[in-house]
Amino acid sequence: MRARRASPPDVTAGEGSDDELLRRVGRGDRAAFDTYYERNAAWLAVRIRRRCGGDAELTADVLQETFIAVWRAAGSYAGNGQSGGWLWAIATRRLIDAHRRRVVRGVNVGEPDDERAIAPAPSAEDEALASTYGAELATALDRLSPELRAVLQATVLDGFTVRETAILLDVPEGTVKSRAVRARRQLREALS
Repeated sequence: MRARRASPPDVTAGEGSDDELLRRVGRGDRAAFDTYYERNAAWLAVRIRRRCGGDAELTADVLQETFIAVWRAAGSYAGNGQSGGWLWAIATRRLIDAHRRRVVRGVNVGEPDDERAIAPAPSAEDEALASTYGAELATALDRLSPELRAVLQATVLDGFTVRETAILLDVPEGTVKSRAVRARRQLREALS
């Protein structure tokens, strides 16, 4: 049985669509923001949690920062049926920022004055890849350009379709396909 992945709700354009809600949020409508949050927070939290290695506190922080950014940026949303990708792009940037802050500050275990401070942990994807496929694959993945790695992460790790990946990365579907082919070719060459 295939695991079901969290995905944005499929809402058609119209009065209650995410696009319309975002337009209203852009005009300062708090009720529209609340509806948008209720409609999208659950699936977004699942995706963020996967990227946070199950860290509930970090997931909550990133989710909160994401929706604060949505409130501030909704006026600039100009999409047509792509609000899920727009929201995930914001969440991804907040997640990257959170991981960067953890690297700069380090990760502490226990109380702040605890002497058991440890070095920053690798991302959940890096740990999973290293333990599942070995260090050789992890090294090969690290050598990929960010564009190629992003396509592989979206299509392989997150299980997005080509269309969903195109929306997420804001590139044409053909670009997603060609980057996936190039990434796989480079991985094969690196591992042979």
